[in-house]
Amino acid sequence: MKRITYIYIFILTVTFTSCGIYSFTGISLDPDVKTFQVNRFENLALLVEPGLERDFQVSLQDLIQNQTNLSLETSNAHLVYEGEITDYRISPTTATSESTAAQNRLTISVKIRFFNRKKPEDDLEQSFSFFYDYPGSSQLIGGLKTTAHEEIFERITQDVFNATLAKW
Repeated sequence: MKRITYIYIFILTVTFTSCGIYSFTGISLDPDVKTFQVNRFENLALLVEPGLERDFQVSLQDLIQNQTNLSLETSNAHLVYEGEITDYRISPTTATSESTAAQNRLTISVKIRFFNRKKPEDDLEQSFSFFYDYPGSSQLIGGLKTTAHEEIFERITQDVFNATLAKW
């Protein structure tokens, strides 16, 4: 029985150490990468929503902190995220017989620049976009606007995370 326990421990040890640094979120970072920073995102969209750039920055920081063991820094970090909010648009997606919008769509687009100071070949510049559909009879204010922003940011930040750290 004791021998089986040792064999089991050996197999687990070999499995998790043979592939280098592994994470259950699907990322594989060099062991010397320990910090990240998210610089301020400028809002360059034609329709400017106050505070949107701050909310996006916080969402990206929270996601990286929750899914990695990297420490957030304000400068000189190993990984750096920066960019701009390039589009904030509300458009009708379907119409009623009275020529009014039956459904509207909020679309947010963000251009990301990612720099890996330990491995510059991993640097990336890419745009990400997502949308939220809501009833045409509703105005995008209050709780509906908060929900829309949260859902869009959740998707965009996860896409950014996958493109920069998970390499998907």
